[in-house]
Amino acid sequence: MTDRLPALFLGHGSPMTVISDVPERAAWQALGKALPRPKAILCVSAHWETQGKSHVTTGDTPRTIHDFRGFPNELYAMQYPAPGSAALVERVVELLGEERVHRDDSWGFDHGSWGVVQPMFPAADIPMIQFSLDRMASPQEHLARAAALAPLRDEGVLIVASGNVVHNLALWRQYAGSRPDWAVSFQSRITEAVRSADTSALTQFASDDQAAAAAINSAEHYLPLLYAVGSRLPGDEVGVFNDTIDGALSMTSYLIGDPVLLKTVH
Repeated sequence: MTDRLPALFLGHGSPMTVISDVPERAAWQALGKALPRPKAILCVSAHWETQGKSHVTTGDTPRTIHDFRGFPNELYAMQYPAPGSAALVERVVELLGEERVHRDDSWGFDHGSWGVVQPMFPAADIPMIQFSLDRMASPQEHLARAAALAPLRDEGVLIVASGNVVHNLALWRQYAGSRPDWAVSFQSRITEAVRSADTSALTQFASDDQAAAAAINSAEHYLPLLYAVGSRLPGDEVGVFNDTIDGALSMTSYLIGDPVLLKTVH
């Protein structure tokens, strides 16, 4: 497994994390130093939703997107000029098929991608592409696409999925500063399902499952998790880090691969 890159699911939280002195950002920085240097990075962000196909960014240097409002100027000034990768785009098309992928030169790197990759690789010198969430795909189809992309991990590609297991901004102020039972319960069972590769527990929720309804909410922050879990390969184990909950938002993150890589991450 020494040449295999892990798949990551990173709870990204507020855009402020990337410029704040907080434990989560420190963990991303430590992880970047611990990881083998990738040949390229494939990001799956909660903040790029498409219909009917999975889109991938094209171009020599995809633009940095500041897809948020009301934050300090320091955040809007940040750029992440990582080079794109035509080779990785075409490899994704090869793995998924032309019928499932659209090459897209209109998008770039939104804060769900650059906001977590920048602390890990601040030099922005590793080729990177972003992969959208096709909202017409079922959870099982997302898992299948992730499984098709899994061989990239043995080809030097780091898969970074970015979202949140618990994400409900409508409830955040109500529960801020607390650990509500429903959030703790949902987070715990998702972590157990990730550890045990129980994909049914990750994709099938009863209609009266109020904790799941509150945590998953509009689903775009949850779906990236399926790309980390779905790209699991034989021999992979699961490491958990940044395992925190603040109200209706969790930062819990997973490394699928060799948890030894987390020994310097706190």
